[in-house]
Amino acid sequence: LFSFGFQTSAERSSVEERFGSVAGTAPVTGRYAFDKNHTAIEFRVRHFGLVDVPGFFRDFTGSIDINATDMTKSSVEFSAKMTSVDTGVAGRDNHLRTADFFEVEKYPEMTFKSTKVEMRGPTWYLTGDLTMKGVTKSVTFPFDVVGFLPDARSGGTRVGVVAETTINRRDFGVTYGGNLPNGAQAISDNVRIALNIEALAPKAQ
Repeated sequence: LFSFGFQTSAERSSVEERFGSVAGTAPVTGRYAFDKNHTAIEFRVRHFGLVDVPGFFRDFTGSIDINATDMTKSSVEFSAKMTSVDTGVAGRDNHLRTADFFEVEKYPEMTFKSTKVEMRGPTWYLTGDLTMKGVTKSVTFPFDVVGFLPDARSGGTRVGVVAETTINRRDFGVTYGGNLPNGAQAISDNVRIALNIEALAPKAQ
């Protein structure tokens, strides 16, 4: 979840200049806890081959351990309560909680724990183990850091992070739904996951 990985003073100066204009402070090493009021774990699935239907998990926890000196040593983890799925339609949400989809009574949580942070070309990638419905798969997110900001209330530091990837739901045992007469999938196998994270590190002691 970082768009920078500076190792030299010149790189540090460039990064600080970039983020200073956006958020007013240089990158700060620390553990940043997700701010639930300003964070969204979103998914989107194409319906009938026409449009993407969005949904969210509303009950979650997570943290980002940022190493501002060597970003490859940073890490991310989060978990979400599957029963908190919210697509804005109560009947659909109740169906998603059944064995046709998430089977929330048997598999109450989705978890992610990072295993690697690396840069490929100009882009940073976060790889980790995503566990859902009792299945664990390695998933990679391209990511970017929006910036850092001093938190006036706590005296700590905020960070803004965005990341997005696509998974195949069938890899996680979610296989409900077939094809339409025209060949389109009633529910796409591909699910886009978007993380929009604002996290807070406490004031250094």
